Amino acid sequence: MWRAFTARRIAAAAAYGGGGITALGGITFGLVMMEARLARRIIQATPNGDPPVAEGRYGAGGGAPLSLVMLGDSTAAGLGVHIPEETPGAVLADGLAAAAGRPVLLGNVARPGARSDELADQAGRALRLRPDVAVIMIGANDVTGRVPAAVSVRHLADAVGRLRAGGCEVVVGTCPDLGTIKPLMQPLRWFARRASRQLAAAQTIAVVERGGRSVSLGDLLGREFAADPTTMFSADRYHPSARGYAAAAGALLPSMAHALGFGPEPRFGVGALPVDVAAAEAAEVSGTEVSGASVAGRERGPRGRWATLLRRRPTRPDAPSAPETAPDIA
Repeated sequence: MWRAFTARRIAAAAAYGGGGITALGGITFGLVMMEARLARRIIQATPNGDPPVAEGRYGAGGGAPLSLVMLGDSTAAGLGVHIPEETPGAVLADGLAAAAGRPVLLGNVARPGARSDELADQAGRALRLRPDVAVIMIGANDVTGRVPAAVSVRHLADAVGRLRAGGCEVVVGTCPDLGTIKPLMQPLRWFARRASRQLAAAQTIAVVERGGRSVSLGDLLGREFAADPTTMFSADRYHPSARGYAAAAGALLPSMAHALGFGPEPRFGVGALPVDVAAAEAAEVSGTEVSGASVAGRERGPRGRWATLLRRRPTRPDAPSAPETAPDIA
């Protein structure tokens, strides 16, 4: 319940213009910052360069193409892999095309290093492509950049609201568990895990309140990365490898397909819960989707929006095919 309370406080601060919630004292904060600078030097010692450009037409089949747009930071852009087909956008586009039996036009407005305050510009660019579904992956740079969680969540909420108002389904891969990153040492690893999971839970509340769906990535990547860090991470030991991105895409794809009416009915569902409780539980369990629900015909209860937890077994998409023509992104 404490996790739900903290997530609700952050989301409420975001909604009403409050600042961040910090849990670090002065001495501890100084130690964490020193560890963070050391970790940053280690990560930057093996630069990945620019992510490969993955845009265009994926899949085959008849009918009008679906439009998918990726927004967010380096994970949405695919930093850490070397060919377009290994980026999460390409994997998701190919998987969605297979599920729908229709081609998918992929656009990507994500930028490595982006924080949540860049989502306003990205959402505007994404809407020009008239997307059927948008996938947002954001949050890690907000944590490492010490952006107040409430500020970060406010930007995400605004972007989701704009996309939904534009007729677009929205699936958000919440902040990854930064405690899995190899260059981080204790106590930074503990604080990174705590901060990223608190942000992920608060992101979920904001996303569901605005009609989107969230998918927890942290524990999924944490377990797989901990079991096999040499193949799940790229050379910088910070960004995922092709295998790591495939794991994340496997968690996101069922939610995307179901939002658009494709694929099987959800499995392993949990009945309606207050959204803060659902968000706190989802932050702890990999691949968990949270979406809006109703109880007795009402979407809201005494503690806010009702939500449903869906614990799916992640689906690993098949190897994607090469894109054809790329859409124009201004």
